[in-house]
Amino acid sequence: MVDLLKILEYTKSVAKEAGEFIRKERSSFTLEKVEEKGLNDLVSYVDKEAEKLIVKKLASILPQADFITEEGTAERDGKAYTWIIDPLDGTTNFIHGLPIFSVSIGLKHKDEIVLGVVYEVNQDEMFYAVKGNGAYLNGQRIHVSHAKALEQSLIATGFPYSAFGRIDDYLKILRILMEKCHGLRRLGSAAIDLCYVACGRVDGFFEYNLKPYDVAAGIIIVLEAGGKLSDFKQGSDYLFGGEVLATNNHIHQQFDAEIQKVWKN
Repeated sequence: MVDLLKILEYTKSVAKEAGEFIRKERSSFTLEKVEEKGLNDLVSYVDKEAEKLIVKKLASILPQADFITEEGTAERDGKAYTWIIDPLDGTTNFIHGLPIFSVSIGLKHKDEIVLGVVYEVNQDEMFYAVKGNGAYLNGQRIHVSHAKALEQSLIATGFPYSAFGRIDDYLKILRILMEKCHGLRRLGSAAIDLCYVACGRVDGFFEYNLKPYDVAAGIIIVLEAGGKLSDFKQGSDYLFGGEVLATNNHIHQQFDAEIQKVWKN
């Protein structure tokens, strides 16, 4: 029997250790240390070493789990439990010294995320949740906001950095939202965007061209905080489907309707 609450405490300590390594390396980091995986898809030794640290630590506490990782330092082999890890969500922010980046660790059992930890390095904020046990920030229970309408809401989003095929549609959605909400924010870390929905700092978040490691941990944190998630088709393929709409639940239907005016799948 897997004790998820025990695993959560260990996972939090691993995220904190990785975050401390990232914080230390940021103090001496320079652009010469950056590698390019693809168009505007940046990585550094910091991402890779943080991921190795996380994988090694987590493998010791749950050997019956495999891994999905951004930097490919561990392989997936079809086990019931899967760790889904982004060692440094917000790499571009990190590289440029913009203080919004995080460590994101999710645990999937079969087809469901059951545990999530997101550690925002700069503010020393630890967001976490286990299925059925609520969502927390630094030991305090968190909940989504009470905004009842899109017109009362602050919305977070992300901009594509390489997949530009649907950029015109995306810009149309942004224009609609600019006229219907309090404002739009682009933070640069999808994991943090989801956590900010969970604790009520923003009322909704949407983005496309995402990967599982961008959203896995945030999914369970949003759900346990009382939020709602879908893809852009009002379906549930938001872990592997690349599209995520997360809200405080109250505005979800209205938000999705505005997306559907433009985003035809």
